[in-house]
Amino acid sequence: MTTESVTREQNPDRFEISVDGTVAGFAQFTETDTQRIFFHTEIAEEFGGQGLAGKVVQQALEQTRADGLRIVAVCPYVAKFVTKTDEFSDLLDPVTDDVKDAVRAAERG
Repeated sequence: MTTESVTREQNPDRFEISVDGTVAGFAQFTETDTQRIFFHTEIAEEFGGQGLAGKVVQQALEQTRADGLRIVAVCPYVAKFVTKTDEFSDLLDPVTDDVKDAVRAAERG
């Protein structure tokens, strides 16, 4: 039996999903005062096909709601996830030039 867990990490800011204690993937983000901007989701090849991307994104978006932040889906996977479910559409903000600037700054570290 496998054990999955999702945790929020820092440096870089991301939600990680682990399987039996091994990091299997993540949903990376940057924040403003009012938004959590998701710009990259990745699952390691050896963990592919298990639905882990959906699980980490679901929990990341639930935590974003609980934290009182809005969602910006720059990452294509997160954007598709949000459009497939209406659960988070009330929190979705558009990708603007300011958002793109924030992502570039986060990617530079």
